[in-house]
Amino acid sequence: MILSFKNNRIAELRTTLSLSQRRLAKEIGTSQANLSRWEQGLNEPSIMECWRLADFFDVSIDVLCGRRDY
Repeated sequence: MILSFKNNRIAELRTTLSLSQRRLAKEIGTSQANLSRWEQGLNEPSIMECWRLADFFDVSIDVLCGRRDY
């Protein structure tokens, strides 16, 4: 594993913006299935995917991974 995601921060950020998995996946260039697996903790995004997520949500990777609060 590259990063350790805690407390399902991806889902938290996504739902805060009222985005569907499908919409977020399209915005960051991945599939809805990948995003679902990340949110379920079955897989973790690569560092490049983390950067795209962090840029999209305008947060640091530390926030995305749960190492820091907003």
